[in-house]
Amino acid sequence: AMAVTVAATSAPVNVFAYGETSASSTLFTDTQNISDYATWKDNVWNKKDDQGNLTGEGESYDSSRIILTPGKTAKDLGFAWYSQKKGEPAVKIGKKEDLSDAQEFKGTATEINRSNQKNTYKASNKVTVEGLFEENTTYYYSYTDDVKNPNWSEVQSYTTKKTTNFQTILVGDPQIGSSNELKGSDTAEFYQAQSDAVRNDSFNWNKTLEQAKITAPNASFILSAGDQIDYAGTDSSDGKNVRESEYAGFTYPALLRMLPLATTIGNHESKGTDYKYHYKNPNSEDGLGSTNSGSDYYFSYGNVLFISLNSNNRNTVEHRELLKKAVESNPDAKWKVVMFHHDIYGSGQPHSDTDGANLRALFAPLMDEFGIDMCLTGHDHSYARSYLMADGTAIQYDDSVAINPEGTLYIAAGSASGS
Repeated sequence: AMAVTVAATSAPVNVFAYGETSASSTLFTDTQNISDYATWKDNVWNKKDDQGNLTGEGESYDSSRIILTPGKTAKDLGFAWYSQKKGEPAVKIGKKEDLSDAQEFKGTATEINRSNQKNTYKASNKVTVEGLFEENTTYYYSYTDDVKNPNWSEVQSYTTKKTTNFQTILVGDPQIGSSNELKGSDTAEFYQAQSDAVRNDSFNWNKTLEQAKITAPNASFILSAGDQIDYAGTDSSDGKNVRESEYAGFTYPALLRMLPLATTIGNHESKGTDYKYHYKNPNSEDGLGSTNSGSDYYFSYGNVLFISLNSNNRNTVEHRELLKKAVESNPDAKWKVVMFHHDIYGSGQPHSDTDGANLRALFAPLMDEFGIDMCLTGHDHSYARSYLMADGTAIQYDDSVAINPEGTLYIAAGSASGS
């Protein structure tokens, strides 16, 4: 299983720990032998005609898909998507599938110039909806790039869940494109291998989310601990439009149209600007903890406060300011959960001895200072779960559970695509 289900309840916390490191993956080769892979490759991803020719209409060419993101509270929601022309974007939402009762919410469009292997996008569209959503209710929505000349999308559904005893899905490092073994080679062979890797990783990433939905049918949203894509260059260095091709794969799963997605910024995303264009993250307007890609943000869901820190930014003054604002926004939160990309208490080599160890000195004291209960990370591609940690010390409880324990529990997720 490549995804972890996290349940937020008022129950006791298990306090065991273990970590695991695997050898080189054979998943790239193994994927080619999955029974439905070839059919998916030709009919969905590449979309060939009856003569076996590419039509140019496959899912691999679409980097514009809408992404739902958590709003400031469970009553709110964010929407973000690309379009090939800049207009006045809007989302309409109702409780009837034909949207005859829908309300319309207008947003903003930011001019961009982003391309994948086929399409060029000129606008990043974002809409915020506040105070609308009730618990355990199904809503339907549609969106348009321009309300002045509307071409409304196919209707999608979004079902809210209860805000107590809820589930989330935690994934780490989907890193679409990472299974390309010809890294760093600016050759035709490299870009062909990259295209194959994106296809392979997108297939497995989708399978992971399909299984996660079965495992956690009542999940309220998804948490992704960074490195959603693999190509780590800047905008100017991405001459072959690799990054948006990888985003076509990352945004492909249908579940991302039905569940909000809260991400954090991985080291592979920190130099480019595409991350901040693909998501409408709440409480990010101050730009604290910024790199080119985006900044820290936070939101509340029920009695849990979630905080996403950009661990590529090492300015602890800015992170402390964001944490202070977040905690003050929900002083009654029973649980405080922080997510950032770089695992600081993991077992994956070489990270645990390099950037993990270095960041531990910066981030662990902040977790202690603000009484963070759980810290969710990625980066290692190796699952690990710590003891409860306080002031750099592992706290071992005599029993298998701890009531209102001291310290922070650290979890590092594995690779959610196997890449």
